[in-house]
Formats: sequence, C-alpha cells, structure tokens
Amino acid sequence: MADLFSKCSMGVSARAREAMEQGWYPYFKAFGSGADTEVYLNGHKLIMIGSNNYLGLTQDPRVKKAAIEAIDQFGSGCTGSRFLNGTLTLHEELEEKLASFMNVEAVLVFSTGFMTNQGVISAIVGRKDLVVGDSENHASIVDGTRLAFGRALKYRHNNIQDLDRVLTRNKSDENGILIISDGVFSMGGDIVDLPALVAVAKKHGARIMLDDAHAIGVLGRNGRGTAEHFGLEKEVDLTMGTFSKSFASIGGFIAGSEEVVHYIKHVSRAFIFSASPPPASVATVIAAVDILQAEPERREKLWRNYHKMKKGFEQLGFNTGNSQTPIIPIIIGEDEKTFLLWRLLFENGVFANPVISPAAPPGKALIRTSYMATHTEEELDKVLGIFEKLGRQLGII
Repeated sequence: MADLFSKCSMGVSARAREAMEQGWYPYFKAFGSGADTEVYLNGHKLIMIGSNNYLGLTQDPRVKKAAIEAIDQFGSGCTGSRFLNGTLTLHEELEEKLASFMNVEAVLVFSTGFMTNQGVISAIVGRKDLVVGDSENHASIVDGTRLAFGRALKYRHNNIQDLDRVLTRNKSDENGILIISDGVFSMGGDIVDLPALVAVAKKHGARIMLDDAHAIGVLGRNGRGTAEHFGLEKEVDLTMGTFSKSFASIGGFIAGSEEVVHYIKHVSRAFIFSASPPPASVATVIAAVDILQAEPERREKLWRNYHKMKKGFEQLGFNTGNSQTPIIPIIIGEDEKTFLLWRLLFENGVFANPVISPAAPPGKALIRTSYMATHTEEELDKVLGIFEKLGRQLGII
C-alpha cells in the first residue's frame, strides 16, 4: 500500500529544499518592519516593489489610530461567526460605507478575499448551472468553481471570442450562466476587455462577476474599479474586492443587489462557518475608505509612478507584457534566470517577486513588480538604475 506522505519528499517540496540549500529560495522571507516603500529584512534595507499596498495606507497614522481605537473598544477578536455571535456594529458600518462607495444596494464582508470568491461562487452556482472563467483567473476563483456543484469551464486569457465559442457550445435552456473574470490580472497587470465581455454576456443571457482585488482603489474616477473605469457599472452583477491591497488590511467583500447579497449571506458556507473579521481589521478599512474618497491625489500619484516605471523599463529594453496598471511584470522567460535576477536584485537592495509556472504561463517566468502612491522619485530612479545594471549583466537587455 502506498504511503500517503510519500509525495512530501518529491516534486515541489524537493525543489524547494534544493533551492534553500543552494541559497536562492525566494519565498517566505520574514520582514522586520511593516509594509512600506522601504522594508528591513535581516537588518538590510530594501526598496519594496513587491507589495500590493497601492495607496500606501498601511503606515498612515489615521489608519493605525483607527485600529488601536477599535481594539480599545471591541477587543482583539469576535470569537464567532457573523451568523451567530460575531457581528459587531463595526461590520455593519463598513458594509453600509462600502455599499455607498461602490454605488450598489448591498455589500457583504468576508474574513479573507480568498474566502469571498470561494463562498460566493459555490453559493451562486447550482447543479444545473454553468460557470465560465478566464484561464488566468486568480486561484481563489478556480477553487470556488471547483467547490460549486455546477459545470466549470475556461476560455483563453482575455479572449472574448473564445468565451463566445465556449458559451455557444455549452449553454442550455436549463442552466444559469455565470461569467467570472479578474478585473485586473494579478501577474500581468492587464485589464479585462469588459466592454466585449458585457456584449457576449448579454448575447447568452449570462450574469457577470468581477474579481476587482487589484482594481478597487486603483481604477475608475472614484476608485470603484474596473466597471467604473469602463463606464459599465450597471452591467456588472457582482463585484468582489479585497482589503489587503488598497485598503491596508485583510478581508474581502462582495457587492451587488440586495436580493443576491441577502441570499449569499444565508447560503455561503465560507461566510456562515468562519469567524468574523477582527475589530482592528474592520476599522482599518473604514478609515482607508474615508481617505480614498477624501484624497484623490493618492491615485493620481500612483498613476504618475506607474507611467514613470512603465516608460523607464520599456526604454531600457525590458519586456513588460501587456501591463496597464501599477502591476508591471518584467518577463524573463527562463525560471533559472528569473531566480538569478531576483537574487541579484535582493543583494542590490530591491525586493520584488519571482513568478514561475503555474502562476505564470510555462516559459514566461517573470519578476512581478508593483508600485505605491508613496514611492518617491529617488526610490524609483534607484530601482531603474539597478534593473539596468543587472539587466545588462545578465544579457536580458
């Protein structure tokens, strides 16, 4: 009989141990400072270009003060699910604030973004239903479709013609259809072709759900995300967002009609059977939403930083793919060269993220860089200079 644990010494696990022994293992690095444009690791100062802290709010005094005051009033945790004993007035305040901000009827807050996608998709998609997603959707969407009882299919990345083909071949009069896509794709930084997706959804009578984890706070005149960016807010049925990016905390939410959100609230196992978000996390988001609305100049600075870095990398000769947002991939191709560049960046005072298959397509390994509103010109110029030196040293440019 096979040993259940035999897999633990092979494959990914074995490669990780090999990387650790050779000194180029890039994951699970423990920082000795909070998320900011500069971080400390083992006493070394690094410029952080691997964070999703787009608006730079994790170190804002108003955000930290809100967390401290929430702990003083409500304590450190809720000790139960929202369904039973874990709902605070803070949770309801945040849901009302987010519904107003997102310009929707209702919002439901989950404990994590991953849980939000799992909980919503598995609640909405029934046995006779069809759920169709982009091939480069986030893992939480993929896992949510696996948990749903309906049939799950994929279409080629941002290829709406292929989506049309998949729906034409597989829809029936008996099933409901849910199309799910990232708004901003987390590795490539590109934006879904929402106008074309909406047209196909109308053609097939499908509902649309967007994962706007990397879009809310970044895209749109008011920072409401992808649908606002395209002027199509009334055409998107459900929008998912997270708090671990622009909102400087942890958690997630789903925004939509009151009827659908009410249904999810009473059916989603991920929501009903999980402990509720702690007071400090919730209060942090409330403060962040207020700052986002009061200080549009933060988004303006974020976009100036993006354009500077996008232009700078391309002028140097780096391949930045189809990036349209403050996520800028530096596409290397080979896994080994990608890890080598990561290590040299680290040694030169820059922290970024190496991404290989399956998070990136095979043969398209990359260094994922991302930028904050709070990065200074000096920091960004230093990053470009280091990339130029290392890119030439490794023959990438």
